Amino acid sequence: MHEVQALGEALVRLSVVKLKKLDLPERLFDAIVAAQTITRHEARRRQMQFIGRLMRDVDPAPIQALLAAQVAVPVAEKARMALLEDWRQRLLEEPASALAALTEKFPDTLSEDVRETWRQRIEQAQQERLQPQVTPRHYRMLFQDLKKLFDTHTDKTSEQVSL
Repeated sequence: MHEVQALGEALVRLSVVKLKKLDLPERLFDAIVAAQTITRHEARRRQMQFIGRLMRDVDPAPIQALLAAQVAVPVAEKARMALLEDWRQRLLEEPASALAALTEKFPDTLSEDVRETWRQRIEQAQQERLQPQVTPRHYRMLFQDLKKLFDTHTDKTSEQVSL
């Protein structure tokens, strides 16, 4: 019963758009939306109990799976962005070894011409960092280049594309 109550509380924290994706029974959906607008403690507590009672008639497994999937996507995306940021930082701090490591990981994509373009971009980004008044255009473009590179190789395992 407490698990169903906790699941109801998790549903109340979701936006209406995400709730619609869950395909909940209409009565439960309306109760959840109503709970989102209630601010008084006792009224909210009663509404949460009502949601818990309605949740007893609903199979919680698909809802839990969808909630878990919605939580997993932002976590994975944050990890991916952190990985890209780490690569950019490494490219700026030790360009030669970092570019060599990227070439090892993506030998089919990083030809000599492409590596030369990357070297120029890295130099320009390093110069931008020394001049704070300059818009960091190349610094951003370096991140976009890394993003494209990793996006084209999504079939590789995370071990192969990690630092």
